[in-house]
Amino acid sequence: MSGATTARTISTIRGTRPILHGDEGPGGGGRPPPGGGRPPRGGQPPRRAWIKTPPPPPTPRQPRWTPPPTPLAGARAGAAALALTGCSGAGGSAATAATGPNVPTGDEVSTTVDAKLTALLPDDIVEKGRLDVAVDIPYPPMAMYGDDNRELGFDPELARLIGQKLGIDVSLNKQAFDSVIPSLQADKNDLIMSGMNDTPEREKTVSYVDYTYGGFAIVVPDGNPKDIGTQQDLCGKTVSIQKATAQGELLRAMDCDGDPVNVTELPSDLDAQTALRAGKSDAYVADALVAGYVADTVDGGDAFDLVSDPENPNGFSPVYSGIGILKDETELIEAVRQALQALIDEGTYQQVLDRNSLSAYGVESAEVNLGAQG
Repeated sequence: MSGATTARTISTIRGTRPILHGDEGPGGGGRPPPGGGRPPRGGQPPRRAWIKTPPPPPTPRQPRWTPPPTPLAGARAGAAALALTGCSGAGGSAATAATGPNVPTGDEVSTTVDAKLTALLPDDIVEKGRLDVAVDIPYPPMAMYGDDNRELGFDPELARLIGQKLGIDVSLNKQAFDSVIPSLQADKNDLIMSGMNDTPEREKTVSYVDYTYGGFAIVVPDGNPKDIGTQQDLCGKTVSIQKATAQGELLRAMDCDGDPVNVTELPSDLDAQTALRAGKSDAYVADALVAGYVADTVDGGDAFDLVSDPENPNGFSPVYSGIGILKDETELIEAVRQALQALIDEGTYQQVLDRNSLSAYGVESAEVNLGAQG
């Protein structure tokens, strides 16, 4: 926010000044001073008559500066379309996006505003003019940075699409995964879009608009030296995972006949991968959609192997993941759900999945809290 201070105009102080009457020459004479009376005597210097001068006209008061309306003021009336409708995938750059609405650019998937959905947004979001979204970056292919430091991946791209469909700007805020829920509780963010598993425990605080369905997968060093082929083979092994993820609960709950999985939780997903590369763990476990990307891309696919289980093509113990919103924010939950459904119906949601190699993990409809049903 900015403000301006009304400039103070300094004007001449109203008062008196000398007015000279009569001739300047030594002969005197001249016309009488205003108001009558004799002319000055000859040879005498003219008198100075002190009279009040009229005050100068008042300087007009400058109007107070009024901050311009937010880009989405009046969104309920459809004004948001001016900023977001027609923002297509053609052209644009990260630098341009930084000075205007955060919408798809370049070859990113784009959509248009639906005014009926805009009307569903809560008043406080409309007044703020944006959705603040917590994203754990990097967590490819869910979220990563491009060459120009622009946020890419499934979550940032879908977040921009949802904002575009709702006619509201989007701010993507980097947030450590273990603090994404507290960031909602502190009113720092409105949504979590960070590949977050929808679990009954988390649903005590957060509701999820579910957007993917998949389990977790096992990544091992190239050549699979410990011959890990199934989930049960993790018993007695050291497994590195990202802190505060659902994989920790699943691994600790395994029935290993007295030889449990040694779970090593690390601050980031990249740290868990690094532990595996350094030989500090026997396997690395993550969501299947992330694990497959890691195995295919790190060192050109030569660093790791993905453990494939024909009985679990979408990963072990599949769960829903989704957009997290505080459970009492019912208006926002419904607005986001309907926006996601609109993207599913028009096909742009599937395009974002395809673009990020996640086609196998999509959902057919936008539903809330499916994790509790599992």
